[in-house]
Amino acid sequence: MQNRRVAVSLAVSAVLAVAFMVLNVFYGSVHIPASDVVNALSGGDVSGAVRFIVVESRLPQAVTAVLCGAGLAAAGLMMQTVFANPLADPSILGVNAGASLGVAAVMLLMGGSAVACGVSLSGFALTVAAAFAGSLLVLALLTLLAAVVRSGFVLLIAGIMVGYVVSAVIELFGTLSSAEGLRAYVFWGMGGFGGVSTQVLPLFAAVMAVALVMALAVSKPLNAMLLGENYAANLGVSVRRTRLVIFIITGVLSAVPTSLCGPVAFVGLAVPHMARFASRTSNHLALLPLTMLMGAAVAGACNLMCSLPSDGTLIPLNVVTSLWGVPVILYVLFSSSRRKALD
Repeated sequence: MQNRRVAVSLAVSAVLAVAFMVLNVFYGSVHIPASDVVNALSGGDVSGAVRFIVVESRLPQAVTAVLCGAGLAAAGLMMQTVFANPLADPSILGVNAGASLGVAAVMLLMGGSAVACGVSLSGFALTVAAAFAGSLLVLALLTLLAAVVRSGFVLLIAGIMVGYVVSAVIELFGTLSSAEGLRAYVFWGMGGFGGVSTQVLPLFAAVMAVALVMALAVSKPLNAMLLGENYAANLGVSVRRTRLVIFIITGVLSAVPTSLCGPVAFVGLAVPHMARFASRTSNHLALLPLTMLMGAAVAGACNLMCSLPSDGTLIPLNVVTSLWGVPVILYVLFSSSRRKALD
């Protein structure tokens, strides 16, 4: 029965992910007939404006939404398992804040370019490198705290405090920044899947695909760690090395989307709970791919909702993610409180 439930959940999530990706290509804030969209994708006879909107804007945005949703959801699930905390995710624990700090340093202080070891970096490479370095810095700090403090609640509070400190530093950077840099950072902070161009998309997709495959490869160690670090060590799992690998994978899966799409709220926090509720399993061999597919579907749906106004207006992404994410988390909290009361 449980295997059937997992299989159905996987199939439905995969269909929804593909469906929302297709809908994001055919529907947007500017109305374009379906026949023109097909012609633009197939190289048919359409105007240059239609071809640009479909091929250069909607298609990369649809693919980006699917990859970001899968990556952020997987990162959230892995962090919840490692920290044994249902409220852990890259944003709550300050990982996204670290990535934001790296991006802020690039946009607000460096003007979008820098020279390191004689190598000039700018644009996509510098932004991703800075976001990844910032997220790894926070993850390293959390790892040190986890070695000293065993309480998941304390780690959660520490992550929130790190977020406050990072926000203060970013505000300081803003006072030293130019108007153009500050405007670019504010626009980035609103969140959105439209920041990946067709030139950057292949590299972005390759990085995310490799990280997602690496995440699937650590499903068995995650199952062992779900039962506790001592139990995992007795099974022959190198807890320290496994945790480091998971943190690196989580850093990539959260830093790369955050660097290009801004801080996307609630996907990494809420989707793992939705996957657990749908499958009724804690086996990461099934739960992790389901979480990825469900995250892709949710991100695609959110991106579609951002384009619902047909007058050219775009709703900020984090407005949409908060509208469904908050009820999910409240349901998780109330359900947990009810179970404890019954026990």
